[in-house]
Amino acid sequence: MAASPAATTTSTWIKPQFQQPSLNSSSNSISIKKPNNNITCSVLHYPCKKYPKDNSNAQHLNLLQKAAALALDSVEKALVSQERQHPLPKTADPRVQISGNFAPVPEKQVCQQLPVTGKVPECIQGFYVRNGANPLHEPVAGHHFFDGDGMVHGVGFQKGSVSYACRFTETNRFVQERKLGRPVFPKAIGELHGHFGIARLLLFYSRGLFGLVDPNHGTGVANAGLVYFNNRLLAMSEDDLPYHVRITPSGDLQTVGRYDFDSQLDSTMIAHPKIDPVSGELFALSYDVIKKPYLKYFRFSPDGNKSPNIEIPLDQPTMMHDFAITENFVVVPDQQVVFKLPEMIRGGSPVIYDKNKISRFGVLDKNASDASKIKWIEVEDCFCFHLWNAWEELETDEVVVIGSCMTPPDSIFNECDESLESVLSEIRLNLKTGKSTSRPIICEPEQVNLEAGMVNRNMLGRKTQFAYLALAEPWPKVSGFAKVDLSTGEVNKYIYGEQKYGGEPLFLPRDTNSEKEDDGYILAFVHDEKDWKSELQIVNAMTLELEATVHLPSRVPYGFHGTFISAKDLEKQA
Repeated sequence: MAASPAATTTSTWIKPQFQQPSLNSSSNSISIKKPNNNITCSVLHYPCKKYPKDNSNAQHLNLLQKAAALALDSVEKALVSQERQHPLPKTADPRVQISGNFAPVPEKQVCQQLPVTGKVPECIQGFYVRNGANPLHEPVAGHHFFDGDGMVHGVGFQKGSVSYACRFTETNRFVQERKLGRPVFPKAIGELHGHFGIARLLLFYSRGLFGLVDPNHGTGVANAGLVYFNNRLLAMSEDDLPYHVRITPSGDLQTVGRYDFDSQLDSTMIAHPKIDPVSGELFALSYDVIKKPYLKYFRFSPDGNKSPNIEIPLDQPTMMHDFAITENFVVVPDQQVVFKLPEMIRGGSPVIYDKNKISRFGVLDKNASDASKIKWIEVEDCFCFHLWNAWEELETDEVVVIGSCMTPPDSIFNECDESLESVLSEIRLNLKTGKSTSRPIICEPEQVNLEAGMVNRNMLGRKTQFAYLALAEPWPKVSGFAKVDLSTGEVNKYIYGEQKYGGEPLFLPRDTNSEKEDDGYILAFVHDEKDWKSELQIVNAMTLELEATVHLPSRVPYGFHGTFISAKDLEKQA
């Protein structure tokens, strides 16, 4: 995921101004004010403005259901009233979490023939897609940036013409809330804290018990990762199955539905599965925060056949947003951010930093039939929200892991006074001695926060020279990206422009057969906070020179992860 506004007390350059959210508020818009002159330059409508409440479901409720609905709505109003008597932490305050260009936008139908400054390289033919959190409804209580409904932004490149569209991923949760006209599913980070969080869970499952909502076909938001596998674009968040999103011939985005790999997948899948560039297999994890097994590993053949689950024994459920692969192994992080649901009973957050736990990495053969031979190696003071790559060095019996080590580890989820740091690090796991070493890749004078990015995907699991990572400066915004030489620590920066901020840089190889690892282009959505306009910048990865700027017809909020689908792959789309 990209940087969130969780760990800052300052507002962004342009901040939406809106009243304290209310359960039955008729207001679905917020004013956008420029920071220097306080003049309202536009009005941003919450996307739900387009979707009036559908009362057809209420007409089919029986008397018991209608009575239950009225009673539970009254309970919710009382709950919200009580919640408002307590100040929200920054990590759950919507006025912080979805301010400025973190604020939501409505869907945009396909716009063709977009204006371009410069020249789009001829090799870029296909579709660039990026995921993000975009709440359909105005929050009624706490809201974390990660809680928003998934929206995919797509830019199509076809024979010199460029198009743009953005659409919600129509998850089970999204469809029900759109029909009801308000949010009813609990927000995993912004609302599930303390006794109010317990009350919201009980309220939600009571609605499910009476058939007022359906929690049995997924509660996730599909707002984080995107992967193109087995001729399907999959939108993911680790709290649900993936959702299949189809790219239409015109360049639009259409949700096909929740995807269980032809009834093979019956559990959640994390948002960062890995595709081996040589074998074409997809590797994934699934974690559970309530019951054992807390962690499972599985893989898919290139044509989508799933392996049996391998249960990886853990003593407690662990936040596991990402992992890594090498040529022969999967590398599984078991780190210090864990889930402890009893903390809610004591009034706290269920996502905590366990200072008594020592982080460790498990190394398991990709084709293992069980977890009996997994080798755990401890790495002190390490929490990597993302792992950029890993590879094997046979001469030293080591697995090298490249990740951004974040401190404080739980600062994205829980309010803290410390400044967040995200340090690009090399972690070496010695399979022979069972020991580890860790070092910052960039020297101290040049140290910057690096989060969200990638290596050349044709080199995933193999030794790489370069990584392209977001410059999360000034935190939590992204002012550009860094091209880092992983062996020397040399950093070359590309800045998006004055008062321009973006997100994850996507590296697109110019040619899969190119001998030079950095022979390709960086694609990134960028927003101009001065002119309140968005664009797609295309940068030469070798020279870090801007090749082209695609001027977009509407604002693109800061978001999470993306991928590129070639025109050749789109021809085989399911």
